[in-house]
Amino acid sequence: MGCLGNLLWLIFGGLFAGLSWFFIGLLWCLTIVGIPIGRQCFKMAKLSFAPFGKEVEYGGGPVSLIVNILWLIFGGLEMAAGFAAIGAVLCITIIGMPFGVQMFKLAKLALMPFGAKVK
Repeated sequence: MGCLGNLLWLIFGGLFAGLSWFFIGLLWCLTIVGIPIGRQCFKMAKLSFAPFGKEVEYGGGPVSLIVNILWLIFGGLEMAAGFAAIGAVLCITIIGMPFGVQMFKLAKLALMPFGAKVK
């Protein structure tokens, strides 16, 4: 299911999700201070392109908390709201429900991406 799910995922919203993380990462990398944040966005883009069969483990310390707060102020809330809205639309049908659940996973990740590890 993982390979087929990831292929269908790209068609039903995964391409949009991955590209959004990628472009946000590019914007953060325009400044030297934002490069670590941009690198984390690229990791999340990789997860967004193929989320089936992967789990996210949340953790981190005080530095992750501070960066997550800055992330929320500078774009995280908008990204999470967009993923949640797309997830709600996908969950209208039974066929789209697995894809909607993945969008909700990405919405949670968009709220606090720093300190998160992908397994």
